[in-house]
Amino acid sequence: MEQEYAPPMDPLVILHEDAEVLLVDKPAGLLSVPGKGPHLSDCLLARVQAAFPDALLVHRLDRDTSGVMIFALTPYAQRHLGLQFEKRMTKKTYVARVWGVPDDKTGTVDLPLIVDWPNRPRQMVCHDTGKPAQTDWRVIKDEGDTARVRLSPKTGRSHQLRVHMLSLGHPILGDPFYASGPARDFPRLMLHSEELRFNHPQGGHSTKVRAKAPF
Repeated sequence: MEQEYAPPMDPLVILHEDAEVLLVDKPAGLLSVPGKGPHLSDCLLARVQAAFPDALLVHRLDRDTSGVMIFALTPYAQRHLGLQFEKRMTKKTYVARVWGVPDDKTGTVDLPLIVDWPNRPRQMVCHDTGKPAQTDWRVIKDEGDTARVRLSPKTGRSHQLRVHMLSLGHPILGDPFYASGPARDFPRLMLHSEELRFNHPQGGHSTKVRAKAPF
């Protein structure tokens, strides 16, 4: 898939900017950070730093996921935010469209995850050596053959939301790794980081930034 990397050329969408932090709306299909090799150098971090040279990385989103990402504009803010992510003090909310409609309206997936080495970067459930992973989910719209759900991860494992929804039998639409058949036949991964809540590095007040899902 690396040879097929053709990132979108959408202009940078700034959601919030102040002296300490910058929040942007990442388009689907764009890497958060550079990959290995010059053909994977174009990424959100590089585009942000072209406009904001002092911007520093705090966290990442999968290439195919869109939505809210936060960057620090000072080393102090990077440390402050990094600790919040590490200690799970931030609250992230995602919107996804999934194949099928869950029988229940809400629930929690609690399944440990580990990298599937022969098929990396795919992840898989492993009760023996997997790292703890929990996701709260809620159906917000029944769309017939599909459903729109709101996902609130309690942990931040790689591909967590994608594997957890697959484990329920409802893969996220357009997922190149975990969906198959008609569930995969969508123009993009239907997963969007809708909202990020964090304590602002300057003063510690609770801050919420949102970006509406484009699907």
